[in-house]
Amino acid sequence: MTLSFKFGTVGSPSGTPKKPGGSVGAIEFSKSIGLDTLELGWVQSVRVTEATCALIKAAGKEHDVALSIHAPYFFNLNATDEEWPKSRKRLMDAAHYGYLAGATDIIFHPGSYFLNDPLDVLKIAIPRLQGCVDELKKNGDKVTLRPETMGKSAMLGSLEDAVAMSIATDMVLPCLDFAHLHARPGDGTMNTYDEWSRVLEFYGRELGEKALKHLHIHLSGIEYGPKGEKNHLKLADADLDMKALFKALHKFGCAGRIMCESPIMEEDALIMKKTWMKVSGEKE
Repeated sequence: MTLSFKFGTVGSPSGTPKKPGGSVGAIEFSKSIGLDTLELGWVQSVRVTEATCALIKAAGKEHDVALSIHAPYFFNLNATDEEWPKSRKRLMDAAHYGYLAGATDIIFHPGSYFLNDPLDVLKIAIPRLQGCVDELKKNGDKVTLRPETMGKSAMLGSLEDAVAMSIATDMVLPCLDFAHLHARPGDGTMNTYDEWSRVLEFYGRELGEKALKHLHIHLSGIEYGPKGEKNHLKLADADLDMKALFKALHKFGCAGRIMCESPIMEEDALIMKKTWMKVSGEKE
């Protein structure tokens, strides 16, 4: 039996050996320790050749490791008209080269409200995202673009924002960062079985039950203050109730990928996997 979720890290696991190193080494190492998905962190810029993409794709296939890409941080759907073309290119490069590397999902930070009303910002963001999708379709780059739920209330990327973008645009689904969703209110809420159940109920209602079978989740411990996220923590050092979250995911029949962003990435990813098996009763 295979598990409903694949588990992996965002970025190369810290134990990845120097040789072969790089993304190929990270794929091989992930598989060797019991992880079967990997999100490649192209977070500064996309500097990869088509030849390297071909090697990454081959390694993913050989080791049966599902791949996704984290696009550069310097991206903003609410950028000024002058900044937008450069910003857009960063996402498009991540999507194009990610597709060549065998990645199915491209995760990105949607941007900032710049103190504007979220609904007004979405009126700018959604047409821009639609333009990106139109170009990807034309190029044959078959990927899912995933706006990440963000951990600060000043950032474009509430659950409602990510869902609205997904409803409005083909080839777009949220990346559910549950640590960010817990941190965003700034008061310790969004951390119980009932609260997580409401999130999943809303998600399934708005995007269809099928979308619950293809979740792309980020998870870690998290430190937060009144304005939201401060930084990621080890699971053991944080107040996130992972068992309550996993119980809700199991109850709603969810499946997909759970990617760990804790400072001890692969250790906590394996703890997540064990916890999921305990909560769900699933075996490998």
